[in-house]
Amino acid sequence: MNRLLAATVIGVVTAATSPLLVAPPATAADVTTTDGCLTSIPDPGTTAPVQICYTLFRPAGATTAAPVPMVLHSHGWGGSRTTDPASFSYLTDAGFGVLSFDQRGFGESGGHAYIENPDVEGKDVQKVVDLVAAQPWVAKQKPGDPVLGAIGGSYGGGYQFVGAFSELRDTGTTRFDALVPEITWWSLTESLFPQGVPRTEWAAALTAAALPTDALPPIVLQGFAETTATGNVPSYLHDVLDKNGPEWHVRNGRKLDIPVLFGQGETDNLFPLHQGLKNFQRALTDKARSRSIFVGYNGGHTLPSALPAGTNYDIPLAVNDACSPTLGSPSFDQLGLRFLQQNLQGKKTGLTGFGRYHLTTAAGRCVNVPSVAPSTTVPLGDVVSTVGVGAPIAYPIAQGPLTIAGSPSLDASISTIGLDNRAFLALSVGTSPLDAKIVQNNILPIRENGITLNKPRTGIELPSVAVDVPAGQTLFLTVSPISDMYAGFGSRVVGAMTLRGVKVHLPVTSR
Repeated sequence: MNRLLAATVIGVVTAATSPLLVAPPATAADVTTTDGCLTSIPDPGTTAPVQICYTLFRPAGATTAAPVPMVLHSHGWGGSRTTDPASFSYLTDAGFGVLSFDQRGFGESGGHAYIENPDVEGKDVQKVVDLVAAQPWVAKQKPGDPVLGAIGGSYGGGYQFVGAFSELRDTGTTRFDALVPEITWWSLTESLFPQGVPRTEWAAALTAAALPTDALPPIVLQGFAETTATGNVPSYLHDVLDKNGPEWHVRNGRKLDIPVLFGQGETDNLFPLHQGLKNFQRALTDKARSRSIFVGYNGGHTLPSALPAGTNYDIPLAVNDACSPTLGSPSFDQLGLRFLQQNLQGKKTGLTGFGRYHLTTAAGRCVNVPSVAPSTTVPLGDVVSTVGVGAPIAYPIAQGPLTIAGSPSLDASISTIGLDNRAFLALSVGTSPLDAKIVQNNILPIRENGITLNKPRTGIELPSVAVDVPAGQTLFLTVSPISDMYAGFGSRVVGAMTLRGVKVHLPVTSR
């Protein structure tokens, strides 16, 4: 899978047993391919059933007498299913069946895309699992319960979570036995509208990608249009998207008890690194996390950051993913294969790194850490920024050499002058404030409504990063009144924001 695929819009959203059921190896030429469609529930407010279309890949040797585990796959936002057996030869050659499907609203499937709503797409995925369970050549743990894994990135990671969590909600368990989601989200509202400030470029791009198939329901299009016009996210759009991610399920007491191999883009400025970290930390039981692995790489939904200036937009392949090789695989796909072999086939693959975070630094070095929580606090004094207009300012935090790997935050007392005060915060690295560039292109808003005076705020999120600050360079806090990631959605009235007594909490790790 191309780690930079989502730089284009079309690339973009009970413990399992491990039965020893392995079919003889096959080749792509030996794979039997079947296309079809199944009937799923109507779109909300309608009565006509929706067709969900798929392609099924059955490796040679997969029979009722020698059944094989199954791996589901689906596409990114705006895409469609994969129909070429060569694309999955690494799985079918290893004795897995594969089913790739068009999600509702895309490809040959009907209906609108409700963006992984558990009551809609959740039902679609359950229907797909029912179809898989009905295949006599698919291995079962019991009738109706196939030995099942899943792969896919962005929206193709979202279906994995909506499928597993919706089954957990509806039946108390899930039939998925292992997941391999990449560059996907914890909370859609938090991703698209952090602190209610829209990520302009991505909201526009995702809307454009849905237009060719009329994928988005009218209420979502209306909500995006109103957001653009007013600079604020209407409450009904929050309501539409609230259920559509692991955060909602966890908020309602559900966690997955199955192993998950996470791949998350660190230069991803749609579903940033902290979205994946929250999934790893909060969406799994402790037992499942001890059997899971988190890999961060430079890539994902990556758009350049010009103001403030960022780094690592066009990253050489050599520094994209340093951690999969560190874990013994040449690529994340091959790491995923080993993960599925271990959890679905019961094979010993020598896989290590469970329960830990493996993060590729901006320069291409793998850092392995047990925690991404802040470990060091640095007092920074007072930070001042205009809002609505002005230039970014970089405040020095610490001198290199040092390594930051995880989720930083800050505390401050905030005073503002203005109606709706919005500034943008990021960590940056450079030899001076003049050449400091924000790390891995990520920046987050800080927002205060109306005039405030010394209002204390703690735990203000800064973008999660993995970066080596070399000797002779400095780690800065960049504060900006504007950001091209949120173009048009800074403060619409000029004002000022002062952060007094700033304390920056950093996840510092040894080199």
